[in-house]
Amino acid sequence: MVIDDTGEILAQCRYNFHGEQSGSLWRTALFELIAQIPFALRNVLGAISINGTSGTVLLSDAAGDPLSAPLLYNDSRASREAETLARRAPPDHVAATPTSGLAKLMWLSQQPGFDSAASLMHQSDWLSFLLHGKMGISDYHNALKSGGDPEALDYPEWIKALPFATLLPRIVEPGAIIAPLSGRIAHHFALPRDCVVRAGTTDSIAAFLAAGATQPGEAVTSLGSTLALKLLSKQRVESAQHGIYSHRFGQLWLTGGASNSGGTVLRSFFDDARLQSLSRRIDTQQPSGLDYYPLLQPGERFPVNDPAYPPRLTPRPYDDACFLHGLLEGIARIETHGYRLLQELGATPLKSVRSAGGGAHNPAFNAIRARILGVPLQNAHHSEAAYGSALLARDGSRLLYFGHDRSI
Repeated sequence: MVIDDTGEILAQCRYNFHGEQSGSLWRTALFELIAQIPFALRNVLGAISINGTSGTVLLSDAAGDPLSAPLLYNDSRASREAETLARRAPPDHVAATPTSGLAKLMWLSQQPGFDSAASLMHQSDWLSFLLHGKMGISDYHNALKSGGDPEALDYPEWIKALPFATLLPRIVEPGAIIAPLSGRIAHHFALPRDCVVRAGTTDSIAAFLAAGATQPGEAVTSLGSTLALKLLSKQRVESAQHGIYSHRFGQLWLTGGASNSGGTVLRSFFDDARLQSLSRRIDTQQPSGLDYYPLLQPGERFPVNDPAYPPRLTPRPYDDACFLHGLLEGIARIETHGYRLLQELGATPLKSVRSAGGGAHNPAFNAIRARILGVPLQNAHHSEAAYGSALLARDGSRLLYFGHDRSI
């Protein structure tokens, strides 16, 4: 997404992924997206910032080339490593969980070929590296799950003592200028030589920035492939037991978590056209009578943090509209449980929820959520996380302190 100084959208580009996630697929997607930007806009582009899924990492060698397939945000193979880290870490540390970047790095350290590793990079770190050529730099939002301290912009001593800690990226503020584009990239894509690459953020925080929430008690639910909750709070809340962690957001905190439930579950049963047609048949003011916990496979991160947590998808009614009704209610109950739990643990009370992501465009889903949540639902200013990244590229780190409105 490309915006101007006023925030007006000048261009939107998309790339539809097919096949297994890999570094080469990410590279292809990034370069094709840049190539889709109209030449007249590419020629005057001032800054680029990239968001990626939190906790998605890959190992690279000294040249920045991937040494292995990426480990995605919901990959929980590092359960034993997380237990080891939990014995070293302070209580409720977000890095001592199976899906954390640090636990994944510990798991990777035991795999063949690790001796050639030079850097652990999060998804947005590596994609940014392809543009500016400087390895091992991350923002404090992505680095949080890898053990980074967002206030000190460093790692605590118990992490520095780990034998593989030298592979962790240096931490900067989201929106900080890392470097101009490399000459090769600028020449190939006809981009200005002085176009800078700024440190990025996670997908859910980019969606929060795009949505326009600026006051404590305002929240954003990202209804994408997964369900991500972010509540702007005066208090920092941490609970590894529940998969809750807090991102620094200027002088406030974005507290929340991400469930494995969400759009991926829905799309495993219905395509977009079928989802729309079935949604129109749902009576959103009546309960479905079904008690689903929509997951595709065992394992949940928030509001229950349990790698073996079982899906509940039965009984399945004969009528697909009834089945979808139950699925949507199940996701809405997870969302409601999540926000209630945040407040029970000390976060600023919930005042309103903005919706972002593809699920935000489903009126039936929103009506069900409003009924179950019991607080006002507001339209996000923009529902695409890419818009938040564009704001971060435009305004840099000050966006986190003053909100997206430049008049503040």
